[in-house]
Amino acid sequence: MNKLLEVKDLTVAFPTSNGEKYAVNHISFDLFENDFVGLVGESGCGKTVATQTILGIESPSAIIKSGSCLLKGKEILGLDDKQWAPYRSRNIATVFQEPGSALNPLIKVGKQIEEVLKIHYDFDKKKRLDLVYTTMEKCGLKDVESLYHKYPHELSGGMQQRIVISMALIANPNVLIADEPTTALDAKVQSQIIDLFKEISHIYKGAIVFISHDLNLIENISKKVMIMYAGRIVERGLTKDVIDSPLHPYTKALLKAVPNYKKRGQDLYNIKGRVPDLKNRSNEGCPFADRCDFVMDKCFKTYPATTYRNDHEVNCHLYGE
Repeated sequence: MNKLLEVKDLTVAFPTSNGEKYAVNHISFDLFENDFVGLVGESGCGKTVATQTILGIESPSAIIKSGSCLLKGKEILGLDDKQWAPYRSRNIATVFQEPGSALNPLIKVGKQIEEVLKIHYDFDKKKRLDLVYTTMEKCGLKDVESLYHKYPHELSGGMQQRIVISMALIANPNVLIADEPTTALDAKVQSQIIDLFKEISHIYKGAIVFISHDLNLIENISKKVMIMYAGRIVERGLTKDVIDSPLHPYTKALLKAVPNYKKRGQDLYNIKGRVPDLKNRSNEGCPFADRCDFVMDKCFKTYPATTYRNDHEVNCHLYGE
């Protein structure tokens, strides 16, 4: 199976009143063809910072301390906008949380999808339009020839998000990163967009990274999962393995806190404490130590090595030696 993206030892810091603090702390992962990977963690865990850095759209104040991001074998970490141009949308694309902010309010939505093809391919107008209409239909949009001529404000939030997904898919990128793409939508439309991603995963040969704080949702759609906490990927594996047999105390706590019908009438579990603010975060040790029921002295001093259980990996001092 072809490796599409290889992230090695990525560390991203921000200046704070307590010195430079790591929002992303030495993370590594690989994406292969047909991968559908959930990236899960509470707000403030570094999910968006990590993926924005990979996409080359990190904050101007972000400091890349270490790492490598190979997209089909080519280094993309640290490229400037001009160097990024051949890759963006063509090789790697993204779907953001707020579809309204991703669309130009002054340009017809069909034109915005078509523009991606204009930039990357030398197709004639007819071929571009055929591809735009086909992609819009695959993304669950109807009456696409009429819809092509609409402006973003004329569409519902769910339709706007389908347009953004069409823009992301039109050039058939190798990697698609979806950053909590259902957050701004109502429950019914959220369900429709989740179903759309399921459908896309069956026809799309690239790799999808789906960012979420909702383990229930990730269990429903992704093949693999990475659990992220305060800048670290603390556990990863096949989604079924991680959900059925969680290893890291943070993963176990997240699962206990997930509401479901079996817990009806019971008090919901609440993970004690909160994700530490960046300025109060230690760059050393296990970031979950302050909230963990199994904490040991060494948890504050050294970050645990990776323990492997077949394709299931965890970084926790409860395992290994």
